[in-house]
Amino acid sequence: MQRLKKFFSDIIREMRKVSWPKRKELTRYTITVLSTVAFFSIFFGVLDLGISKLIRFIIE
Repeated sequence: MQRLKKFFSDIIREMRKVSWPKRKELTRYTITVLSTVAFFSIFFGVLDLGISKLIRFIIE
């Protein structure tokens, strides 16, 4: 039980050392991640659609 208590106190101590981003930085990072995910989702969706149509064209 003592080891578990020490483990969690060490976690708390380490979390206080973390340099957390400011609100403005966090907003910018979030927008960057979401726009990147949206871009690649659209890109791979269009690529998948194109390959599907190409395969259907070849088969039929």
